[in-house]
Amino acid sequence: MSHHIKGQSRTQTTLFPEALDDFVTEDNAVRVIDAFVDSLDLESLGFEKVKTKATGRPCYHPATMLKLYIYGYLNRIQSSRRLEKESHRNVELMWLLERLQPDFKTIADFRKNNSKGIKSTCRTFVELCREMNMFNDVMIAIDGSKFKAVNSKPNNYTPQKAKDHIARIEKSITHYLSLLAEKDDSESADDDVILMNEKLAWMKKRLTELEEIQVAVNNHPDKQVSLTDPDSRLMKTSNMTRQVCYNVQSAVDTKHHLIVSHEVTQTTDMGKLHLVASQVQEVLKTKDITFIADKGYYSREDIKAVIDTGSDVLVPKGDTSGATKAGIFNKAKFEYDKERDEYTCPAGNILPYQRDSVEKGMHLKIYVNHIACRDCHIRSQCTRSKKEPRKMRRWVHENIIDSMHKRLQRAAHVTVTRKQTVEHPFGTIKMWMGATHYLTRRIKNVSTEMSLHVLAYNLKRMMTIKGNHELIASFKQ
Repeated sequence: MSHHIKGQSRTQTTLFPEALDDFVTEDNAVRVIDAFVDSLDLESLGFEKVKTKATGRPCYHPATMLKLYIYGYLNRIQSSRRLEKESHRNVELMWLLERLQPDFKTIADFRKNNSKGIKSTCRTFVELCREMNMFNDVMIAIDGSKFKAVNSKPNNYTPQKAKDHIARIEKSITHYLSLLAEKDDSESADDDVILMNEKLAWMKKRLTELEEIQVAVNNHPDKQVSLTDPDSRLMKTSNMTRQVCYNVQSAVDTKHHLIVSHEVTQTTDMGKLHLVASQVQEVLKTKDITFIADKGYYSREDIKAVIDTGSDVLVPKGDTSGATKAGIFNKAKFEYDKERDEYTCPAGNILPYQRDSVEKGMHLKIYVNHIACRDCHIRSQCTRSKKEPRKMRRWVHENIIDSMHKRLQRAAHVTVTRKQTVEHPFGTIKMWMGATHYLTRRIKNVSTEMSLHVLAYNLKRMMTIKGNHELIASFKQ
């Protein structure tokens, strides 16, 4: 006789508790969601249909739908069809929605039509965290990560890809025409001729489509076109492969790993430092912040713009110069004397300041020594030009960047801190998303999706840090 734990008979009558509330424990996460949404002024946040007319068919209250979505994203259920199923069988959702069961189209439309409200809710939660003193003496790590869009690589075209596809189709058309020409002597329309004519007709139609795509690609500002999600872009990912995706900017505090600000973008990290920093300053209501980022954000104008606001910035500089690869001295080999305002080259010669120049909108100072460079015995290691001397270009505000580099050298832990801080939320959210990442198309809808993921992540972090009871009490204050 087997000795196992035995279940009850499926035909046995069961007496359930009289109240649905008895199924949900006092520390259940759904009570946190319920208390948070009930504390919000949904109309001021931008949600639609908070107030409705007395006539016509009634609709679901935005609070009900928002609770459903927060629960879904908190429990890795992002699909509107899956949320509909869960509302029929999930006891927690029955409690949270008071047994309401919206259909998948209503659920999907709420996310599509309430982009502003959902984004405002995400920001409101960060502001609540600020009021709970979660961001004292804050250091913010900024980074970007690529999230896959609803667009496969075959459905993304660049000028070269469109050209290659057209050349391949034209070659195939020529091949089939030559085969048909060989069969012209035979008047019998055998099966091979019929099949080849069908293939030829398809290829001519495909060639027309590709030519239209080529025109669209060449006319596009970014020189690429995505057919499924037009706003997505082909980008390099961390493992050096290419994916059609969006680049999500994220600002995370180093103490509690809460996402303070995020932004879905279509370009690389370059030029985003000031944008993200200004958003963080606005949310936290302070400029006494230290921002840390990787070399992908290194832009001298951006760094100066953030420092000018009163915040500090620590960004390492990457070597983008092609001097070493070209076999000549890198700029790092030239020593700058701040007091004398001059450079010393590797040969020991002085390069004094000569003139000003404006290049790509930047005001630069030019340092050059024509005579010393002409007579230098290691000139071949310094420049490939036989006529022009080696020039040093220095930004007029370069002293700000030099000071930042000195602070960065004294803070050796910053690189490790940044990685440990900003990679954690990205990894967690991508795990929640699964292999497909986004479910919606166009940057507006994708941004709404990302706001729900960030809100769910921050809510989970605060439940871990503060505990559910304390968090619910803070919402009711």
